[in-house]
Amino acid sequence: MKRFIIERDLPGASELSMEQIDELTRTSNEAVASLGVPYTWVQSFVAGDKIYCVHETDDPETVREHARRGGFPCTRLSEVVAEFGPETARRLAA
Repeated sequence: MKRFIIERDLPGASELSMEQIDELTRTSNEAVASLGVPYTWVQSFVAGDKIYCVHETDDPETVREHARRGGFPCTRLSEVVAEFGPETARRLAA
């Protein structure tokens, strides 16, 4: 499966209550279950007026369909083409 980063503009996102986040989680899980194709919601991050999500599936249209079914904005969608972190440099130096 491919990995995608989704940027969702959601004014007031950083002010969401835990109850609201729980509701978003339930809605997203229901949308994932309804797709009928391999799809994994990996994680989401709240920053300011945005929510950034990491999802895995085979194509970008499935990500957009998840957003439509869940009623979520999908402001920007980008496929991840490489991943790296601190361990990457350590492996290369060894």
